[in-house]
Amino acid sequence: MIHLPVARWALCISALLSLPAAAQTDRASGTEQAADAVRVLVLPNGETTLASPVPGRIIAMNAGLGLPFRQGDVLVSLDCEEPQARLAMAKAELTAATDQHEAKLRMQGLEQASDVEVALAASAVAKAKAQTDLYQFQISQCSIRAPWDGNTAKLHARSFMSVTAGQPLLDLVRRGPLLLKLNVPSRWMSGLKNRQDFEVAIDETGNTYPARVRRINSRVDPVSQTIELEATMLRSHADLLPGMSGVARFSGLR
Repeated sequence: MIHLPVARWALCISALLSLPAAAQTDRASGTEQAADAVRVLVLPNGETTLASPVPGRIIAMNAGLGLPFRQGDVLVSLDCEEPQARLAMAKAELTAATDQHEAKLRMQGLEQASDVEVALAASAVAKAKAQTDLYQFQISQCSIRAPWDGNTAKLHARSFMSVTAGQPLLDLVRRGPLLLKLNVPSRWMSGLKNRQDFEVAIDETGNTYPARVRRINSRVDPVSQTIELEATMLRSHADLLPGMSGVARFSGLR
């Protein structure tokens, strides 16, 4: 089960991006921010919380804080002894139902079985097959795999813990170029466009990186007179992490 934890970034985004957008004094440093610069927050390219699809006991946790993984890797393994036993029973019932159906078909050819008996035998085969498929699906849910390449951001459970269906297990962050959230003055609308390039200086690293506008909101905030942008880094950078912040600088916008 996958749940997308978007809400937890909302408070950070609101607090950071509500800072004055342009031409205001930085009280901490006593310097004036450029008129074409706005605050920006770094977000992951994608994130999710993996939850347990079925109740059970964790027998292996193949993930650690900050550790990388590849798409399809088994991150959590749950105890599957009960559904495996049920699958063995269902397979035995399917074999018996299939033999019974074949016998009824032979008897029907000898006019010793009615059409109703043959139909009931066929129904028993279908029921046993459905039970087999159900238990095979339950067994597949015991291995929780990575949806894409990424890193582990948080562990909600540990090995040998018993978990319930829907209980969060891991927070994952997707690998790839990071996203940027920023609010710019609405008066810049005439000069803004999708795929517009700009630079972002990140506070934590002290470095400047190229970025590109990816989406422009369709509504202006009437209170702050700003419009929200979503941008992306042009490439991946090993020194950048989600949650960092900085200043985006656009050229030719006032």
